[in-house]
Amino acid sequence: MASPTQQSHPPDNQPLWWQYGVVYQIYIRSFQDTNGDGLGDLGGIIQRLDYISDTLGVDAIWITPFYPSPMVDFGYDISDYTDVDPRFGDLVTFKWLLDEAHRHGLKVIVDYVPNHTSSEHPWFKESRSSCDNPRRNWYTWRDPQADGSPPNNWLSVFGGSAWTWDATTAQYYLHSFHREQPDLNWRNPAVQAAMFDVARFWLELGVDGFRIDVALLIMKDPELRDNPPDPDPEPVWVRTMGPWALQLHVHDLAHPDVHRVYREFRQLLDSYSATQPRMSVGELHDRDLSMWASYYGQRLDELHMPFNFHLLGVEWNTTIIQRLVDAVEAALPERAWPNWVLGNHDQSRIASRVGAEHARLAMMLLLTLRGTPTLYYGDELGMPDVLIAPEDAQDPWERNAPGQGFGRDPERTPMLWDAGPNAGFCPPDTRPWLPLAPQAERLNVAAQLADPHSMLTLTRRLLQLRRTTPALSIGSYRAWNEVPDDCVVYVRSDGAEQYVIILNFAYEERQIELPSCWRGVIRISTCGDRHDEDVRGTLRIRRSEGVILGLAVGADQPEADGA
Repeated sequence: MASPTQQSHPPDNQPLWWQYGVVYQIYIRSFQDTNGDGLGDLGGIIQRLDYISDTLGVDAIWITPFYPSPMVDFGYDISDYTDVDPRFGDLVTFKWLLDEAHRHGLKVIVDYVPNHTSSEHPWFKESRSSCDNPRRNWYTWRDPQADGSPPNNWLSVFGGSAWTWDATTAQYYLHSFHREQPDLNWRNPAVQAAMFDVARFWLELGVDGFRIDVALLIMKDPELRDNPPDPDPEPVWVRTMGPWALQLHVHDLAHPDVHRVYREFRQLLDSYSATQPRMSVGELHDRDLSMWASYYGQRLDELHMPFNFHLLGVEWNTTIIQRLVDAVEAALPERAWPNWVLGNHDQSRIASRVGAEHARLAMMLLLTLRGTPTLYYGDELGMPDVLIAPEDAQDPWERNAPGQGFGRDPERTPMLWDAGPNAGFCPPDTRPWLPLAPQAERLNVAAQLADPHSMLTLTRRLLQLRRTTPALSIGSYRAWNEVPDDCVVYVRSDGAEQYVIILNFAYEERQIELPSCWRGVIRISTCGDRHDEDVRGTLRIRRSEGVILGLAVGADQPEADGA
C-alpha cells in the first residue's frame, strides 16, 4: 500500500485551541436535568463542568441546539435563533454557562442551523401568509407541475417528498427534512444578511465557534432540476438513510455557490478572532474525499474544518481503517488540519457498532490520530445503543418510518452518572425523556472512576497523555505497514519525541517485530495494565489490545512503508 506524504504541524507551527484540543459533544436533552422535567438543560452542563474539564480533561464543548423550538426535530427546528428555549434555561443562564466554561479553560461551540427554520418561525409565518409578502422569497416556493405533483423529485431525508403543498397560497414549499422545517432561500441576500446577524449575536456573547448543521444543503441548483437515480447505491447508506440514498444528490445540495457563502462566513469569524480565535466546523457527508477537502477552501479560507465522518459506518477492519486514514491525510490541502469523529447524535454508538472490546481500541485510535477529535458524550463510558420500545420512540424519523431502523433515539439516551435512581440524570420521581441504558449500574461515571481498568479510566489516561504530549496532539503522522494484516500501526512525532500506536484488531494474540533501533516503554495499554513495561525487539500484543509505545529519545524512525 502506498504511504501518504508525512503531514505535520498546523499553519505556522502555532496551533490554535481547535487544533490541539479535544471537543466533547453534549446532546443537551440527555446530559443532566436540573429542573425535574426529564430533559437535560444548560444548568445541568454548568453542574457538570468540573467533570468535563477536570475529571475527564477535554478542551471544548459543543452543545446541540438549545434555542426556542416546537421540538419536532428536538431543537433543529428553530423558531427563534437568538434566544434560549425555556425548557433549557434562558440567556442569562447561557451567559453564566459561557463564563463558567471559560473559567474552567473550556471553549464553547454552539450549533448554527442555517438550512431551515421551524414552520413556527416568524419569518416563515410571514412568508406563507401571501404570495406578495416581503418575506415570501425567504423560502423556496414553487407552483405544482401540470398534474398537480411536486415541482421535482427531491426527497426529504425523513422520508417522502421534499415538497409540501400549502393551500393558503396554492404553492409547494421546500423542506429537506420534516415538513415543519422549511428550507431558507440562501440565494436571497436578505436571508444571508439575517443569518450572518444571528452568528454575530452569539459571537458578541462570546461563543468560541459554530458547528454548522447540514452545511452542504444551503445552496441548491437554482433551476431545481430532478436528481438522477443512483445506479449503484451503497448498502450502508441505504440501510441508514432509506429511500433518500437511492438518488444521486447532484442538485438538491452542494451547489458550487456554497463556497462563496463559506468564504464570506469565514471573513465574519475572522473579524472576531483577533483576541479570541473563533472557528467553524461543518457537518457534511461527502464520500468523495476531494469534494470533502474542498470545503477547507482553496486558500484555507472557508470552513476551519469540514467534519470528517469517513470512519462512521464503514466495515470495522484494519485494511479499511488504514486505507481511510491514509486517504484522508493524502486528500488534505497543504497546511489544512484534519479531524476525526467516531460517534454523534445521528449514528449508532461505537460500542454497539464494534463491541465493548474494540470500543477501547476505537478510543485509542480517535485520541491518537493526527487531528482534532470530537468525543460524543457517554462514549467515554462505553455506553451502548438502547433498545427503544415503539411506544417510547421520540425521533420523527422513526415515527415517519416505524420499524425500519432509521430512528436515532438509541444513541441519544441519558448520561449515566451514578447507580442511583435514573442514574443521577434526573430526580428519582421524574421520568427521563428516553429510557436509560440497562447497564447503568455498572457503566456509570461513579462506578468507572473507582475502577482502574474501566473505559472511563482509559479515556482519562489517553486524554491526559495527549494533552501533555505534543507528539500526540500536534505532531506528525506516519503509517508503518510492515505489521500483521489485522494490526494498525503508526508513528506520531514532534521533534525528538516519538510515540508508536499499535492496535491489534484480531481476537487472538499477535507479535510485532519492532525495528532493532526502537527502544521504548509502554505508556498506555487498552487493557489497563503493562504501564512502564520496557519493550525492545518483539512486542507481544494481546487480542483486541492497543498500546502506546513511547520511544527513547534518539531512537531512529523507520520509513513509512516499513523498517
